[in-house]
Amino acid sequence: MPASRFFTDRLNRLTCITSLAGLLAFAPLTLAAETACQPALSLYGEPKYGEDFQHFDYVNPSAPTGGQLRQAALGTFDSLNPFIIQGTPATGLGHLYDSLTYHSADEPFTEYGLLAECMRLDPEGEWIEFQLREEARFQDGEAVTAEDVVFTFNLLREKGQPFYRAYYADITAIEAVSSQRVRFQLATADNRELPLIIGQVPILPQHYWAERDFTQPSLEVPLGSGPYQLTEVDAGRRLVYTRDDNYWGRDLPVNRGRNNIGQHVYEYFRDATVALEAFKAGRLDYRQENIARNWAEAYEGPALEQGKIQLVSLEHENSTGMQGFFFNTRREIFADPRVRLGLTQLFDFEWTNQQLFHGAYTRTESYFSNSELASRGLPEGRELEILDHYRDQLPQEVFTREYDLPETDGSGSIRPQMRKALSLFREAGWQLDGRRLVNDQGIQMEFEILLHNASFERIVLPWKRNLERLGIQMNLRLVDVTQYLNRLRDFDYDLVVSTLGQSLSPGNEQREYFHSDFAQASDGRNLSGIEDPVVDALVEKLIAAPTREELVQTTRALDRVLLWGHYVLPHWHIDEYRVAKRAKVRLPEVNPPYSLATDTWWIEED
Repeated sequence: MPASRFFTDRLNRLTCITSLAGLLAFAPLTLAAETACQPALSLYGEPKYGEDFQHFDYVNPSAPTGGQLRQAALGTFDSLNPFIIQGTPATGLGHLYDSLTYHSADEPFTEYGLLAECMRLDPEGEWIEFQLREEARFQDGEAVTAEDVVFTFNLLREKGQPFYRAYYADITAIEAVSSQRVRFQLATADNRELPLIIGQVPILPQHYWAERDFTQPSLEVPLGSGPYQLTEVDAGRRLVYTRDDNYWGRDLPVNRGRNNIGQHVYEYFRDATVALEAFKAGRLDYRQENIARNWAEAYEGPALEQGKIQLVSLEHENSTGMQGFFFNTRREIFADPRVRLGLTQLFDFEWTNQQLFHGAYTRTESYFSNSELASRGLPEGRELEILDHYRDQLPQEVFTREYDLPETDGSGSIRPQMRKALSLFREAGWQLDGRRLVNDQGIQMEFEILLHNASFERIVLPWKRNLERLGIQMNLRLVDVTQYLNRLRDFDYDLVVSTLGQSLSPGNEQREYFHSDFAQASDGRNLSGIEDPVVDALVEKLIAAPTREELVQTTRALDRVLLWGHYVLPHWHIDEYRVAKRAKVRLPEVNPPYSLATDTWWIEED
């Protein structure tokens, strides 16, 4: 996903990160005016919107402003600083910050100037400059300057989450050429997404942070330059973001028809079921529903019949990435891929989909599901050429078998899968001893799945019963969000549920997901602890891909290698957003293909 969305996701969500984009086409910038200041940079060819555009096609430029949008957040929070490892950040902090550029949600990856009026890209790809708007202001009235940009990048790379150091590692120098002009020197022209993703970092005020400890969680309301101010903080319970009528950028074309809602209110709930009931009772205005059973059954009643509650399905064209049970291969029990594959055999997706999900989902069989980037069939053409280079380091199945997951008839009987699982366990040194599956030391196979969302218990329990039939003991541990995050940071888990979001143009974020450098990095996203030189090489090759076709083929090769590593027990996906809302919440006629675009909604009271 474009990184403005990525950073908003990173600020708004606790454990899931969405990914960014990957391959920069320099064609629009290598003409006569090679270093002209461009109002937009595009991933593929020319930007959709010209210099004189007035607003994005998917907004309502006449939308009224005001009103209140109340929604739920789960768990708790103890920090208003989302950029550091420590603390549990509050939801919605992305409302406070502007970045140098803003993405359009109806193009795969195009960046338009926001804090920056325009951009100069070196035709050789060695540097990029951003020309800041003179009118850009922080919420205290201070101008946003090039020094603030330099300060932000240095601060995040030195004291922020490890993500920033890895993601922007190829920036070799940052210089404030003038008060309104900043230059980034790049280590290589091969990292073609880097000029675009530089523009997507929230810019922080140097004068505000100079006298504060950035590394410590705090509930002091931070200073930003964005369209909302944080006007109410009830620690761990409630947050209110109020639209700033003096927002410096409200009339920019990239903002027209956006940020219409007067107040965003986040109410915290410990339990998802309670949050659902609060919505049905009228305490909340909007939910994005992720549970198929709720979508099919939970909203029935007078409010739905009378039109007070509306259910809206919005199709999208995003890659749905990978959701699944992530094995921690740092644990000895999961070090053998045959064990991981054996456990995968015992999860009955077809029964789960029919009995629990009303048949709503499609099984995920790729880390880049729902996109052209997903591997399929046997490798051929350029993908095969790429993989051939590593043939002696890969399982033979990568070349001879199409990756597939066990498939059942949905009846709940999985005898063929149990036989295959038992065979895999035996190959890995595990044997049945009465009603226990044990290793050569007589120790039973036992592990724990760590959850922070109680709704997953009903999904895990049938799998647990199947495991018990082969003498395997799986324990469930449900903890609050703070404990969950702390245990992730310490790698203190056997198995977790997580999601790796992917864009249509993956790039630098793949290092954090899969590279060996992040296998032992606290608060990284390499949850499975993957340390594989082939994966490392393919990630770097993907980032440096010179053409879109090379990117696609390299991504498919990486996908195939990851799948045959059996690091994840894949779940399922759906290619639409499911929105439950009150009638007063209005949406534009057109929803863009690459985002839910809640920032284009508005409120119309009856």
